[in-house]
Amino acid sequence: MPKRLLEDGCPSCGSRSTQIFHQVPNVPASSCVLLDTAAEALAFPRGDIRLTLCSDCGFIFNAAFDPALTEYSARYEETQGFSPTFNRFQAALAERLIERHGLRGKTIVEIGCGKGEFLRLICRMGDCQGLGFDPSYDPRRGEGDDGGRVAFVQDLFTERQAGHGGDCICCKMTLEHIPDVNEFTGMVRRTIASGEQPVVFFQVPDTSPILRHAEFWDVYYEHCSYFTPTSLATLFARNGFELLDLWTDYGDQYLMIEARPQETGAAPPPPQPKAVASVSRLVNGFAAQAEDAVRHWQKLFANWSAAGQRVAVWGSGSKAVAFLTALGVTHEVACVVDINPHRHGKYMPGIGHPIVSPEALREVRPDRVVVMNPVYVDEIATQLASLGLTPEISAVTAISGVSESTRNAAGQE
Repeated sequence: MPKRLLEDGCPSCGSRSTQIFHQVPNVPASSCVLLDTAAEALAFPRGDIRLTLCSDCGFIFNAAFDPALTEYSARYEETQGFSPTFNRFQAALAERLIERHGLRGKTIVEIGCGKGEFLRLICRMGDCQGLGFDPSYDPRRGEGDDGGRVAFVQDLFTERQAGHGGDCICCKMTLEHIPDVNEFTGMVRRTIASGEQPVVFFQVPDTSPILRHAEFWDVYYEHCSYFTPTSLATLFARNGFELLDLWTDYGDQYLMIEARPQETGAAPPPPQPKAVASVSRLVNGFAAQAEDAVRHWQKLFANWSAAGQRVAVWGSGSKAVAFLTALGVTHEVACVVDINPHRHGKYMPGIGHPIVSPEALREVRPDRVVVMNPVYVDEIATQLASLGLTPEISAVTAISGVSESTRNAAGQE
């Protein structure tokens, strides 16, 4: 796959009306690869981020993205399936798709299925047959718990897969990793045979709150493509899909689209200048606000360290890698915690922090726990209490949303 360059134009609509609005040099090229030593983690490949807005369709992409730097293999550990909070969300989503689209007893195809948890879940709940595609799929995970309903292909989904059919084509948290989104979405449409009408469901991060609140920790190298409702709907309409629904969930972090294939020859979507202008306004203030947010969190960590507080960061995935890389904090972090047992004893790419289990906090006795995703605050507070620990909890949110105790620790009004 060729390197995505700004000169190639917008990878969603092809327009050359683009502008770079945020640059971050020398960041880890992958956030979820498990590494065995600190030295290996510190030497991990790095790349640059040049976030670029297309002023015609509102799509945002990393113009400096080089897919040769990223890695999707069995050591890529992206699952959130050890969280009860996340599993409840997954179950509700599976039920919605099954009931809304009559999928009981039908066939589900999932593109970018990861370790296969959602595909197994929806097939179990709906008594469906499933076929999943992902190069990072690990056959040792969940083997034998699907009743023979599900098969997996440890490879990318490409046009060679045409003919597999499916009553539902599902793609969760994958399109943001694809540099040529127009080609990929068109390829998915071309794999649907004439006369077939599967429901097509995609889930991606919603970039709107990232821009609005300067959430710099949600900008990282693997995510080369960034969607708002406008750009996602436009992309699907341009590639021959009829929009059925578009909504956000999971604390408005996830953007979801349901669509069906349209008949060939349907009119292209009309331009949406007002919606694109709204995205442009958010983009214009992002870089400066992100710099302010970085300084804000650096000050918090410096003050906590000066006060002798032991600070644990809860969550070792992409948000944490982006967050800690931007802040440049090292000794200020006592440990990085994760509930995923497959991450324990491994090291974070580009940073070198070891990842420990929640039980390790009994020895660390942190004064404060910084939670990388506010969705999990209640779940984490319950787990900390079960360990006999009562640290202050500070969720990583927009500056205006920082808790009162956190603001006081920073010496702010």
